[in-house]
Amino acid sequence: MRFKNTHPDVIIVGAGITGCATALALAEAGAEVKVIESFFAGAMASGWTLAGVRQSGRNPAEMELAKAAVKIWETLDSHLDALTGYRQSGNLRLARTEDETEVIRNLVHFQAANGLPIELLDIQQAQKIAPALSNEILLASWCPTDGHADPLRSVEGFQKAAERLGVTFQTNTIATGIATHMANGCRRFNAIETANGSIVAGNAMLATGVQTNLLLGGLGVHIPMTTPLVSAFQTIPVTTSLGPVIGVANGDLAVRQQIDGRLRFTGGAEKLNANLDLSGNCPAVHPPAASISQVISSVSSVLPFVSQTPIRRIWGGLLDLTPDALPVMDSVPCIDGLYVAAGFSGHGFGIAPAVGEVMANTILGKKPVISLDAFSFSRFKNRVQSSEFVDPTLHG
Repeated sequence: MRFKNTHPDVIIVGAGITGCATALALAEAGAEVKVIESFFAGAMASGWTLAGVRQSGRNPAEMELAKAAVKIWETLDSHLDALTGYRQSGNLRLARTEDETEVIRNLVHFQAANGLPIELLDIQQAQKIAPALSNEILLASWCPTDGHADPLRSVEGFQKAAERLGVTFQTNTIATGIATHMANGCRRFNAIETANGSIVAGNAMLATGVQTNLLLGGLGVHIPMTTPLVSAFQTIPVTTSLGPVIGVANGDLAVRQQIDGRLRFTGGAEKLNANLDLSGNCPAVHPPAASISQVISSVSSVLPFVSQTPIRRIWGGLLDLTPDALPVMDSVPCIDGLYVAAGFSGHGFGIAPAVGEVMANTILGKKPVISLDAFSFSRFKNRVQSSEFVDPTLHG
């Protein structure tokens, strides 16, 4: 049921894939929605990402979301009436050392026992799936129901589908603060403040990634978060057919092949003092030369042909990394009507369609089909030191 009033029912800050997917789910439920974005849809993490859609290697807390998301991805092109570039081509996670073989063996044992279609492969079996793999690989996990998509096409698909249902997108609009008021003895969300004035709405959700604490800070709320750098690369089109997404046991590299034949690969999360450059037409992060060299070397050790492949583009991204590398999907403590979906730690793209549905239900006061208890603010009460942060698993 759509509520007729002069203000939107929900305002979403951030037009990445999470914000756009939530906007669509809300609109499909009959809510009036407005999305504001500092640059353009998919300008930051959703455009920087490798765009993996995986279940393998995920924290158990995310597994139900990941499984639900894969089911959505399988028919998403039809749902959105758009080409997202989604391909269910599988995921190989490699072991390069004896220590990593133990990680992969445990991963397969645990996830197979919990119902995921995943198996352990030796190097010969892995090379039948991806012949370009180095002979130095010891073994791999294989999950055939994983895959990947085109990041910007996917975001655009959600945006246009939401717009067809009446969602308005206001780009080039920077949120500067959050206004609240007291209602019935409780603090409640009132408006998102921007450089061009306040936008009043019934509820709001922040899908603002690394910039989330900039808005929460004025409310005395904070998500413990670091922002490590990830270096990303795109090659020219190559004739070698890669097939699945390639990852490694410790998450320090990931590779996939785009539909146009270009390879897209990333390194791991580096704890560097990288800054977000907002001086241009789109936000940018510039990786240092040492990081660029290291990632190319690491990827070439797994896929030797990469060492001779021309690089077309290099960019960087910042992760919104929480202590446990899990997102926050919750209402903001002590402020009714304000919600957050952030802190995805480098692996939020793939689960975004499911996140959009569960966040829409939460905002509308409906019980989500998938529990969000593991993603609450309250879990950080006794865990805020940076030394307690775990490494993210990246790529989707």
